[in-house]
Amino acid sequence: MIIAIIQARMGSTRLPKKVLMDLDGKTALEFMVERVRKSVLVDKVVVATTINKEDDQILNLCLEKNIDCYCGSENDVLDRYYQAAVNYNGDLIVRLTSDCPLIDPKLIDSTIKLYQHNNVDFASNTVPPDKKKFPDGTDVEVFSFALLKEAWKKAVDLKAREHVTFYFWKNENKFQTKLLENSENWGDYRITIDYPEDLKLVREIIKKLNKENKFGYIDEIIKILKKHPELEKINSMHTWGANW
Repeated sequence: MIIAIIQARMGSTRLPKKVLMDLDGKTALEFMVERVRKSVLVDKVVVATTINKEDDQILNLCLEKNIDCYCGSENDVLDRYYQAAVNYNGDLIVRLTSDCPLIDPKLIDSTIKLYQHNNVDFASNTVPPDKKKFPDGTDVEVFSFALLKEAWKKAVDLKAREHVTFYFWKNENKFQTKLLENSENWGDYRITIDYPEDLKLVREIIKKLNKENKFGYIDEIIKILKKHPELEKINSMHTWGANW
């Protein structure tokens, strides 16, 4: 079973409670889950939140909206992913983060196919970050449950426990990794929601997508950003990868 696991919590330091902020009449998390569910290859979407009391709001939202949810460790995100995968019987794991509400289901499927057709251990469209050609906010990472279990057992570095996949792509000599290519380099675009300015930009993008009656696949979003260069200035003070 292919399961997409979205890590989500209320305690983001840069934009607290961002997962419950409004996007087009829905919470950002609900908005994202609906987009992920349009993936052809993903069998189940799971939100992985924490056992912290404040994250009960995420659990309650998931219960209300019929979204599968697992509650685990806040800081040991690798353990949270592993336990969620065990709980929902995942064979192939798609790692997603809740700061990517404009995630493209076609990109999810393309990254899964990249993994499946190339006999690799790990596939992504934005990792490693210095080679990516897709925007921040479209991040997809794919790996097997067996590899997740190995990382869960062997990774001891705090950053590896926090960022889940560091163990894979920081050990290139041990694991075969594959990066999804793109004919154009869109790597400098930023459509994530880490800061208030990011949220403002995403809301503006959604408004324009609605006006044009577009779903918002990545090529459609890039066309909007190119057509309206003033939008990029909204969050241009923030650079990708500052925390890596």
